[in-house]
Amino acid sequence: MPDAASAADLESLLLSRSLDDPELAAATERTPDTPVLPDVSVIKVGGQSFVDRGRAAVFPLVEELLEARRTHRLLIGTGGGTRARHAYALAAELGLPTGVLSSVGNAVAGQNATMLGYLLARHGVPVVSGGGFEALPLYLSESRAAVFAGMPPYAMWQPLPEEGVIPPYRTDAGCYLVAETYGCRNMIFVKDEDGLYTANPKTDRSARLIPEITVEELVELDLPDLIVERPVLELMRRARHVRSVQVVNGLKPGNLTRALAGEHVGTIITAGGAR
Repeated sequence: MPDAASAADLESLLLSRSLDDPELAAATERTPDTPVLPDVSVIKVGGQSFVDRGRAAVFPLVEELLEARRTHRLLIGTGGGTRARHAYALAAELGLPTGVLSSVGNAVAGQNATMLGYLLARHGVPVVSGGGFEALPLYLSESRAAVFAGMPPYAMWQPLPEEGVIPPYRTDAGCYLVAETYGCRNMIFVKDEDGLYTANPKTDRSARLIPEITVEELVELDLPDLIVERPVLELMRRARHVRSVQVVNGLKPGNLTRALAGEHVGTIITAGGAR
């Protein structure tokens, strides 16, 4: 990698060039990012996978999270689940735009974060949102964990999808963006399947598990159904810190603990190559 651009070089380019200028972009690319929370693991708890299943699924996972925080610092993001899909269906039928659907999805993911937060409250684990993220270092120092709603707060500024009105950046992408922005240790998606399959194993009995794959290989496969949102793959291509993600079946006790310990359980998706 070329030497990092000096402060003087950056200031000169920023004052004299358009923010879209290629030379300015290259100069900022040479400037290393500072990992803000490099020892923290981001865990995405699926809405459909867990919260929608109620006590039988959520309580064992809560116990595993509490045990894991003894040796790991955790940021726990929540998905929207079935209620978000129902809200999307109603909003789309009413002819509402993508930005409105994004706001609705954020509200549902926030409800799931609130419920999970109340289950963890007596253990001192807070729910954070908005400006609360600025206090994350304090929360993590005090309680070693925090809960947040996984939906990125784009609201009316949600990037438009190529087709339809469903927000393309939802809770998988939001949790990944938190992990990448803070330069976190890893990103683990806790789902209700053993990992990424060649097809949806719930509807296709011939589906095969894919233990490990690169983003480029996965894009080339062009699978009709993915266990993570497709925008996550595009984000990984441009990432500086979190160059791999892991998908595990959280309904099987111990899988999350093993993933946090660095074991290859479930599916690992890597960006491939060096940045």
